[in-house]
Amino acid sequence: MAKSAAIVLIQTEIGAESKVLDELYKIPEVKEAYVVYGTYDVVVKIEAEALEKIREIVTNHVRRLPDIRTTVTMIVVEERMKSSPSH
Repeated sequence: MAKSAAIVLIQTEIGAESKVLDELYKIPEVKEAYVVYGTYDVVVKIEAEALEKIREIVTNHVRRLPDIRTTVTMIVVEERMKSSPSH
């Protein structure tokens, strides 16, 4: 069975980006997380066995973290990984 994935765009309170990043990495389904510049402060990739599990993680874990203002969740419908060139 293929895993479900989502990208979550997060706005944090000013100056809380690193603290939020540390808290996000405590969630096992968080596979990647980045502090970024722009409209959003943190970008996270979540993977789970089902879409319902992603909903539960975003609603009950990510959005309840202190210092998070807003989130936008984008469900991945197709993924391609670029392989690293071999040396």
